[in-house]
Amino acid sequence: MNNVTPALELKDIFAGYGETEILHGVNLSVNMGEIVAIIGPNGAGKSTAIKAILGLLNITKGSVLLNGNDITDTAPDRVVTKGISYVPQTHNVFVNLSVQENLEMGAWTRSEGINERLEEMFTLFPDLREKRRQAAGSLSGGQRQMVAMAKALMVDAKVLLLDEPTAGLSPKYRGEIFSTIKEINSTGVPILIVEQNAKQALGCANRGYVLVDGTNRFQGTGTDLLEDRDVARMFLGGGE
Repeated sequence: MNNVTPALELKDIFAGYGETEILHGVNLSVNMGEIVAIIGPNGAGKSTAIKAILGLLNITKGSVLLNGNDITDTAPDRVVTKGISYVPQTHNVFVNLSVQENLEMGAWTRSEGINERLEEMFTLFPDLREKRRQAAGSLSGGQRQMVAMAKALMVDAKVLLLDEPTAGLSPKYRGEIFSTIKEINSTGVPILIVEQNAKQALGCANRGYVLVDGTNRFQGTGTDLLEDRDVARMFLGGGE
């Protein structure tokens, strides 16, 4: 993949909240067509890396590049208009609005083609077509997560960021969410996923990064990391 500009790249990022530095020189990239997973223990800086991309915290050194263009410290609303879609771990749907209304809210940067995009989302998420008139708050956790992802994809996403998309879900729904992530990726959207379910995330991902204490500890293909004894000993014991 030499000489190919990544869809998204973090270069030597030092960042944190106020005086507290959490990321100490983090490097990672997502190439076109890839699913990339970030795993690591609690407090490792996984979600902080996502927030650095979104312009939600103070970057003191380093740069964030979208398709080779520097977007470091861009305001969060502008980051979205540049094509970065984000699904936070919690509070990611409007519970009192219907499924369709949620998706329409996600299209706030679109000036046209909303109905066509809705149809594409209902094709990608067939469960949601049946429930389009139901309040999002009445759905199961897994279906609610699908609403959140569909809402994020109502814009033309250049990159999709997912923060703990399977947190709190049953094994059945975790499997469905990872299948959906692969399906979204097959439409051409590169995906960066932060995930506690390390085995499933690496099984789904083309490549992965292991962060520990705000720095890169391991990186490689999903398969390589799954087979790495040190990674397995530290992060893959137990769980799904």
